[in-house]
Amino acid sequence: MWRWLADGRRGHVEARPRQDGFSLSDALWEVLAQAGGNVAELRRRMLRAQEEGLLEGWGAECVPSLPTLHRVIKRDLGAGRVLEVARPAGARVEPEPSRYDRALADLGLVDGAGGPLVVDGPPADVPVPESAADAGVRGGGVRLYVPGARLVSTRQVAAVAEAVGHTVAARGMCCVYGDTGLGKTVAVEQALHLLSGRVPVWRAVAGVAPGLPQLRASLCEALGLPSGALPHRAGPASQALTRALTEPGLLFLDDAQRLTPPLLDYLRQLWDAPGCAAALVLCGAGSERALARASALRSRVLTWHQAGRLEPSQVPQTLTLFHPVWAQPDPDDLARADEQMAYGNFRTWARSRRMSTRPASAAPQGVWTGS
Repeated sequence: MWRWLADGRRGHVEARPRQDGFSLSDALWEVLAQAGGNVAELRRRMLRAQEEGLLEGWGAECVPSLPTLHRVIKRDLGAGRVLEVARPAGARVEPEPSRYDRALADLGLVDGAGGPLVVDGPPADVPVPESAADAGVRGGGVRLYVPGARLVSTRQVAAVAEAVGHTVAARGMCCVYGDTGLGKTVAVEQALHLLSGRVPVWRAVAGVAPGLPQLRASLCEALGLPSGALPHRAGPASQALTRALTEPGLLFLDDAQRLTPPLLDYLRQLWDAPGCAAALVLCGAGSERALARASALRSRVLTWHQAGRLEPSQVPQTLTLFHPVWAQPDPDDLARADEQMAYGNFRTWARSRRMSTRPASAAPQGVWTGS
């Protein structure tokens, strides 16, 4: 020990990796994505690969315990590593070209790959109260809880809007999923706002641990049906919902990850009814995992869309358009802060903006917005 201390004083110290510093290689991360994010299945495949002598080809020397795998994967996800969960191939069927083109034209979609970002102001035909404008509330169902903030149409927002337009044109089902704080709901609401007035749009939110009566009440309220005693009468409520869904329109159900398999199967029965002409958009962080437990409904989903994070090259310009306060820092500082803290998550940027302006005595408030 004294020899080690003497070597340390002379600077003869070699860096050694931590004994418990297990990390997932890119090959193992791909195996995890193919397993649908199932950590236990990843470990089973690693054990089989170890028996066959193929584990070293995946960049691992041994198979760690299941808690270690959970800890490492949770650490990597928190650091911004994206898990591209494998989805069924061929889940996107092109509808009639004329109908699809018309829906996209109604949504006003443009390819913003090379063009400048667009800041969407309040609609001209909808008055915005002064108090709402001060609170950062935008018309059309999009709420920005940051005073002075504006909605920025990024490529991620345009991709979500295109998925919604495709779903409306095909009168099918769509699942929009991704990590929290990436602007899924805001992007879908922006697409619905552009679509409003052309086809009926119905909005519903899944409550916390809902039962079938609560889901029926939410659907009846969204479709403008009597929400009194009707939702508690299974037969009449289902008949009324079935008749209402024969009208072409779009039902947007947010926080779909809260729905249990029986509730998702109830939605399947409504959309399997003859004459149903409505489209369905399910949205929420983890909604793809909830649908994976309801195989009958999952097989009917037309489009799977994963909302992505802001790309590093998008961060400076997007934040400048999002709020004037971000026009003052150097773009390199914004990129560095995103790389070390925000990881392309817009809710993190919005929260930091709110926290930087509130008084020291003010209580913390939740903030969310869209990318």
